[in-house]
Amino acid sequence: MLVLALDTSTAACAVALAELTASDPARPVSTAAGGPIGGPTGLGVHVWPRGSVVIVDARRHGELLALSMRAVLDEAGVRPTDLGAVVVGAGPGPFTSLRVGMVTAAAFADALDIPVHGVCSLDGIGAATAGSVGVVTDARRREVYWARYDAGVRVGDPAVGRPAQVAQTMREFGVEAVTGPGRALYPEPFTGFAVVVDAGQAREAGLPEGGYPSPELLVGLAGADLLAGRDPSVLVPLYLRRPDATEPHAPKAVRV
Repeated sequence: MLVLALDTSTAACAVALAELTASDPARPVSTAAGGPIGGPTGLGVHVWPRGSVVIVDARRHGELLALSMRAVLDEAGVRPTDLGAVVVGAGPGPFTSLRVGMVTAAAFADALDIPVHGVCSLDGIGAATAGSVGVVTDARRREVYWARYDAGVRVGDPAVGRPAQVAQTMREFGVEAVTGPGRALYPEPFTGFAVVVDAGQAREAGLPEGGYPSPELLVGLAGADLLAGRDPSVLVPLYLRRPDATEPHAPKAVRV
């Protein structure tokens, strides 16, 4: 099954095409570059990367996404009608950028009459980790979105908070290492945590530069449901808070 995956939950506009096949559930899945991508949550499926485009520009998701989708499909010689499903990072992420990916994925899949599966975007980072790890991404307003993982499996729901508060909570939970673009953005609170992987190891694990969510990993996380033909859950974005922009209040009456 050919699957197109999108994620716009971070500053990176990420698009990937992957071929999804079944594998032996008893056999661990390799994460070697150019080979199948998997992990603790991806057993039973192979994800074969067919091409990807990752552009880091937080202000141009709306402009870049459709162009990146076309580029990935054209490079692989794949037509939209060849696709069997779409997978999209459902956040958490800032309202505007996340909405671009979610709306585009839903409309694209609807036009092709194929299913669209949403996956927590933080899982597109955390699923490639081992041990007790925290994942942090930029939430703006001097906050980060975060979640913690044990052997690549998320523990609890994602949340949002101030970096110092998040770091303290992670220490209380015994988190050993922290990864994700939020760490580079707010290095001081996370200084005491180990670094999960260097740039070379990140590529081996299938993660884009900068520790952004991997669309190929999102495919692997949805893989079992896709291959089983299960109906996807309702596509719901994980905003975790109200958008930055709000409707203006009605003008107050002024007495004269």
